Amino acid sequence: MKKIIPLAILLAATQVACNDSSKDAVEQKAVKKVPEINLQTVTNDVTYLASDELEGRGTFTPGITKAAEFIGKRFKEAGLVPLDGAMGYEQDFSLYNVKPESVAVNLNGEVISAEMVAVATSNESLNWDDSTSVALTVIGKDDDFLEKIGELNQRGGSNLVVIDPAHEGMFKRYQAYFGGGLNKFEINTDNTLVMVVTAITDVKSVAVNVTNTVKTQSLSNVVGVLPGKSKEVVLFSAHYDHLGVDEQAEGDKIYNGADDDASGTAAIMNLAQYYRDQGDNQRTLVFSAFTAEEIGGYGSKYFSNHIDSDNIVAMVNIEMIGKPSKFGAGTFWMTGFDRSNLGSLMNKSLKAMNTEVHPDPYPEQRLFYRSDNATLARLGVPAHSFSSTQLDKDKHYHKASDDVASLDLASMTKVINSIAIASQSLVDGKATPTRVDTSKVNKNGLIF
Repeated sequence: MKKIIPLAILLAATQVACNDSSKDAVEQKAVKKVPEINLQTVTNDVTYLASDELEGRGTFTPGITKAAEFIGKRFKEAGLVPLDGAMGYEQDFSLYNVKPESVAVNLNGEVISAEMVAVATSNESLNWDDSTSVALTVIGKDDDFLEKIGELNQRGGSNLVVIDPAHEGMFKRYQAYFGGGLNKFEINTDNTLVMVVTAITDVKSVAVNVTNTVKTQSLSNVVGVLPGKSKEVVLFSAHYDHLGVDEQAEGDKIYNGADDDASGTAAIMNLAQYYRDQGDNQRTLVFSAFTAEEIGGYGSKYFSNHIDSDNIVAMVNIEMIGKPSKFGAGTFWMTGFDRSNLGSLMNKSLKAMNTEVHPDPYPEQRLFYRSDNATLARLGVPAHSFSSTQLDKDKHYHKASDDVASLDLASMTKVINSIAIASQSLVDGKATPTRVDTSKVNKNGLIF
């Protein structure tokens, strides 16, 4: 016999079911989607970037072009959009290489051997005589060579430097560096350094004639944007270039750069996907893979000149996270910890994970100035590099052995996950780091 249920009971049950369904829907909506930093995806990314196919991602090579195409593809898959006004993810620019072709120097009527002359200039040619306005600097036997040259580089202008032969060893290092040519965004700016090793200190007459070759070279950053509700920007970055191929080396000739910095580049690609999956960033997130870090940080310099740095509330630059730090697997450290309170803010987010971002354990290496973060820090951005590698013990830095086999991919994935969580309050717009005091940051040199 069919049991008859009173209508009032049916209506009441239906109402309860509807209420429960609505409650579940509200609760589901309130639960924030938790994305995942996937070990396999991280492995795939870093393995390709550090593969022999890309031939060490040397600047101005086909290998780095392949790397840029891959990063752009990953940014597209992550749902990023190009920078405003850009047709694609590649931020193209040119760099001039100014290289000495012929050098002739005469002081007080004495011809100086070219072996004792080094020239750093942005000019296509130099033709100095006694009527030319040139600042003379004498570096004596007991003077601090590096300090004197550093001061001139900061000051700029046209400079003749006569150097006591006691400093010939250090002079030769600069000569070799300048001999490869200077890379410049502009030429003929008149910022010049002519260094001469000589016993002459009282210079009464000068004749300097230099002819340079100027080569225009094309480069590209790869930049993707995850728009937010605010114009404020959190910048996640890494450099994707490395040292290329050493044809003179015996055995392995390819400098794959797995840790330096395919690891960081893989991190920003996976962080882009992480925050895209999360889908509720308050601030606009910019992900930039910089080129030419290894030859002078030119990618970040160009980028910084084409974005409003006042809108960048923080820069999380990821550099060499492929190996466990001295604090344990999956942990990481930050350069310039005392230059803003970004580290302290991140540690509030990491407290629940029972971990923390540590201050740079290698302050003597001045790492704050040795990566792309320094360019943005000079503009006041709370810009820091995040790393894990034990630089005092690492045997693979800038060697052909820096390949995927040398990495701890599980530790690396954990670091990326921790950086994601540490950065969450920045992404949500709930935390704003203090700005870097630009008066306490060393400026870029004007000459080299």
